[in-house]
Amino acid sequence: MSLYYDAAKFLVPSKDQSGSLKSRVFGAKDLRSSPKQLTPSLALLLVHDLILSKSGIAAPATHPLRLAVTRHKARLSAELTKIRIRKGFRSIDELGTHLGTIDVGRTKDHVSVTTPSLGKAKQLQHPRWVRINTLKSTLDHQLQTTFAGFENVTSLEQILVAPATTKVLHIDEHVPDLVALAPGTDLSKTTAYRNGSIILQDKASCFPAYLLDAKPDDGPCLDACAAPGNKTTHLAAILEGQTQTGRNIQVWACERDKARAGILTGMVELAGCQDIVTVKAGQDFLLLNPAQNPWNKVGSLLLDPSCSGSGIVGRDETLAVTLPSNVGSDHVPDKSRKRKRKRHGKMDTKSIADVGEEKQGSAQPADGDDRLQERLMALSAFQLRLLLHAFRFPNARRISYSTCSIHATENEHVVLAALQSGEAKQYGWRLLTRNEQIRGMRTWPLRGDIQACQDKIVDGSIGAYQVAEDCIRCRPGTQEGTQGFFVAAFIRGAQEVIVDVESSNGDDFDSEANEDWNGLSDGERSPPYTTNAEI
Repeated sequence: MSLYYDAAKFLVPSKDQSGSLKSRVFGAKDLRSSPKQLTPSLALLLVHDLILSKSGIAAPATHPLRLAVTRHKARLSAELTKIRIRKGFRSIDELGTHLGTIDVGRTKDHVSVTTPSLGKAKQLQHPRWVRINTLKSTLDHQLQTTFAGFENVTSLEQILVAPATTKVLHIDEHVPDLVALAPGTDLSKTTAYRNGSIILQDKASCFPAYLLDAKPDDGPCLDACAAPGNKTTHLAAILEGQTQTGRNIQVWACERDKARAGILTGMVELAGCQDIVTVKAGQDFLLLNPAQNPWNKVGSLLLDPSCSGSGIVGRDETLAVTLPSNVGSDHVPDKSRKRKRKRHGKMDTKSIADVGEEKQGSAQPADGDDRLQERLMALSAFQLRLLLHAFRFPNARRISYSTCSIHATENEHVVLAALQSGEAKQYGWRLLTRNEQIRGMRTWPLRGDIQACQDKIVDGSIGAYQVAEDCIRCRPGTQEGTQGFFVAAFIRGAQEVIVDVESSNGDDFDSEANEDWNGLSDGERSPPYTTNAEI
């Protein structure tokens, strides 16, 4: 019964709630509680298993809370039958199939479209993106093994509207060795997933290493904020694919948090790039001296600092469940207090999702906006500090800067502050133009926010339109099927004339924001390193 009691907690929003539902469940530290009373959310779980689960309620037959629910089985089953008939479904299985196509409580990250088959609006689902780890496998091999039996469709939209567990696959047109699957596809038990041949990684998260377009001849690469390691291992795979066997290539991965560095190390080992990547556990990027050996040899830097995470799909998802409730009805009172039962107390029906929304800011929107702006300014100050430090590496020729944020404060504003800085002028840094970008990034349709650029330009030689064109954005809930993301690349030296080939080689902030760095910019995942995290 403790399983139900623990699960019921996740139906009730908390003021401290953050992260996806999955991350909150796996990150919980106080599970295996003993149930004390039948709350509405606990009753919901028990009723679900009583009338819908084939194995019934997973609790002893004599347990008091189980008996409190099972004695109403006849009435509950009758009500369910009435609902099924009223909705026009011939069986419980048919009703369940229909309910399985409805994405409850996560509408803000989807796009409504009309489908002829349903005759009503249907939401575009966020696909499951899978990167083929070319350090261990190839796309062709995975198509013949892990994805044997999957239908290869030509349009990403077919993935976005497909039923969650449909075996369909789309090969991405922008990033090599990347495929999109239906969102409910479970690869956790496949050999390829377990041995690191495939890595669950959002498409947008693949942009930084790909846009960086680092070359082995440029010198060692440095990932400044590396954990949990998806971008690090992607960078290693890209470099390895450009070199001959036996050629020495190096990636140094800094992670100042030692616990997260352990996750990074596990990911590097799982991906099979421990001979390429050297993890600098506990190393703060800002404490590196760019003029000292070996850092003075760094040729490319991947900079993906901690950010607000506002673009991550499902980061703050709340289950939309409607239950009868009193204030605190899911709170278990102290046994020492005497309780009076209200036999005819009035109860109002309220959506738990709505309660969570109110707690997060509806009551005091102005204060919430002020706090968010303060947080964004602190983050952007630190992000700029990292970027300016990257400018000081004497041998560096390329830098990619990225965030999983949708806020211009962390994106275009940081880029423009860096471009107009003394460091950029002193060391000769500029934006890699759209025409210089590697083909897949050059053809990506979503670019930077022109208005956000105009707001921060003080140097008359910099054009807002050109800066926006050179920046890349991803927006959640669109037909591109990505999370919210931003990436831009900096290059040292004069602009080159680029021929269309497959790969091309182009305000004061508060520095006290250093304390706001949490190290993980790929969301808040901290999975065991025996698996690979999805972002």
